[in-house]
Amino acid sequence: MSRMASSLTVGFDLDMTLIDSRPGIRACYLALAERTGTFIDADLAVTRLGPPLVEELIHWFPAEEVPAMADLYREMYPSIAIAATPAMAGAREAVEAVRAAGGRTMVVTAKYEPNARLHLAHLGIEPDVIVGDLWAEQKAAALREHGAGVYVGDHVGDVRGARAAGAFSVAVATGPCPAGELREAGADVVLTALSDFPAWLSGYREAPGAVFLA
Repeated sequence: MSRMASSLTVGFDLDMTLIDSRPGIRACYLALAERTGTFIDADLAVTRLGPPLVEELIHWFPAEEVPAMADLYREMYPSIAIAATPAMAGAREAVEAVRAAGGRTMVVTAKYEPNARLHLAHLGIEPDVIVGDLWAEQKAAALREHGAGVYVGDHVGDVRGARAAGAFSVAVATGPCPAGELREAGADVVLTALSDFPAWLSGYREAPGAVFLA
């Protein structure tokens, strides 16, 4: 991927990249099941986080009910999921590493944007830009708009989004996709966890051709 940029902007995915959203999402699915009387295997659902909410709901509700169920889920989400969701190990340090390098940070996520903002505010993580409701290749538009040269995510959809934007794809093997699958999808580098990101960023900035910082 190209490093052609005059300043450093790094994008991050949210679920399973910056936040461990499994406890909160699991609780919200269980509440939705109780509210609607519909069985939802919440433990299964949280093993495949990443795609938009409606792609999970279609497994449990008739297609014509999915939009209303998505609205109900999002309405319940703030009171159930925000406080239950911790930051991933190394999340704050990763964002601060970009700032320490003189760069800007953005979050680009498939999550409903108001709920994404609530998560980040609750955890005290303050990116410069937050964009929600974008999945996989759709993320490329936001990444290009804000000049992101690096995009960090845990899902093959994040790899596809980075590549579509011409950004360097950094994958973290902390979500549903194992390291081998992320590499096969085209990730430029795969880290075991986000806590490895600051050291990687330092090496990346110092590598030949890293022309994005003054």
